[in-house]
Amino acid sequence: MADSQSFVPLETFGNNTDPNGGDSLNHNLNVFYESGDIAWMITATALVLLMIPGVGFFYSGLARRKSALSLIWLSVMATAVVSFQWFFWGYSLTFSHHAGKYIGNLENIGFRNVLAAPSVGSSKIPDLLFAVYQGMFACITVALAVGAVAERGKMLPCIIFMFIWTTIVYDPIACWTWNPNGWSFVMGGLDYAGGTPVHIASGTAALAYSYMLGKRRGHGTQELNYRPHNVTHIVIGTVFLWVGWFGFNAGSGLSANLRAVMAAFVTNLAASMGGVTWCLVDYRLERKWSTVGFCSGVIAGLVAITPGSGYVPPWAAVIYGAVGGAACNYATKLKYFLRADDALDIFAVHAVGGFVGNLLTAFFAADYIAHLDGTTVIAGGWLNHNWIQLGYQLADSVAGGTYSFVGTCIILAGIDFVGRFVPALRLRASEEEEVLGIDDVEIGEFAYDYVELTREIKIPEDDALSHQDSEEHELQHMQTHEKNHDSIGSHNPLTGI
Repeated sequence: MADSQSFVPLETFGNNTDPNGGDSLNHNLNVFYESGDIAWMITATALVLLMIPGVGFFYSGLARRKSALSLIWLSVMATAVVSFQWFFWGYSLTFSHHAGKYIGNLENIGFRNVLAAPSVGSSKIPDLLFAVYQGMFACITVALAVGAVAERGKMLPCIIFMFIWTTIVYDPIACWTWNPNGWSFVMGGLDYAGGTPVHIASGTAALAYSYMLGKRRGHGTQELNYRPHNVTHIVIGTVFLWVGWFGFNAGSGLSANLRAVMAAFVTNLAASMGGVTWCLVDYRLERKWSTVGFCSGVIAGLVAITPGSGYVPPWAAVIYGAVGGAACNYATKLKYFLRADDALDIFAVHAVGGFVGNLLTAFFAADYIAHLDGTTVIAGGWLNHNWIQLGYQLADSVAGGTYSFVGTCIILAGIDFVGRFVPALRLRASEEEEVLGIDDVEIGEFAYDYVELTREIKIPEDDALSHQDSEEHELQHMQTHEKNHDSIGSHNPLTGI
């Protein structure tokens, strides 16, 4: 009975040596792949793209009103800049078929020979689809990192930084983590969807960018108000990210199978536990059910589960969410010890969350979960008595974080040095520009068509009372003035004459 219902097998790629997978004029190149896998991966690609404006809204809500639009702008600009970089040489430097231990070659520059041959990520999807999907990962990593310019960084040097950083920092880390020739991959490091290339790399880069820019004007005083200006934006950004993360994690299986379903489940559960945990930790201190805290916890849970989402059983997601949420919450205090103005807590949520996720994967990775796709074989983590896995995870995490931090500092120092001779390339906005707001100075547009004063100017109580008396006196004077004009017939309030 089972034999009569078996699926018609796909044609095997065989010994085809054509780097494009064949001649599309003479052969149907679709016969090597399942249409369901293709459809799911295109959907997953769109979901990851959705995350990028989610990052922009999340960051925008956390910042002050006068710099809110610039953070959304940077997120979508990162998509454009990195998409070109990925097409030009980023994909080739990361996923070329004959890459080295640390970086690829340029055999696929300009998407040369990127079409229907099986990808280095999985033989179940072609190079072209894998390239488009992984390009979204590069885009969102850069979008996460450049949030560090919040409220005091200039746009042009940041755009140049996007291109250079993706080439020098992101591409090598992604290559050694995911390319079958990379040193971490060969060693046995487990990173399903980007604990090191995406989160640790972006978080440490944001910390480095914060150091290189310096602290915002008024940092550490009452003049700088840390309260988020738009909590609704934060919620919208969180929803975009939460939904998009299904494509981020479940799509990383690179086919439509049970492993992808498991990754989707643990992703949602970890996010839920992260939100609840952060909220409870904040409530313990402030007796308030913080919306911002819940959203931050959701992101922390999502970050933590990312490297292990295709490796761990469902119950482990509860631990990922709770530990990730608590660890990232307490990590927000690190910036005071590090003396860094990480305005949006990117290091605390992404670098620390990614590090926690990598280590937890060493404990909870299970061989039977990885094999749900029918092909992947791993030694597992401590659940499988593979004790050395913790060392592999530590090595990968520390190497990625250190390389990203140092590389970011060098890139920014180079741009700022050139900025001494070309003022447009100076990293930091002037004090006058910072006071006006990056939206006004750099973009000339605003997130809203009103000016908010109460958050930026706090009037002392005595001055407020005198200010109120002055307003009442002025109102009485205006009313008396209008009555005098009405009595002599010099003004008609209806006609304005």
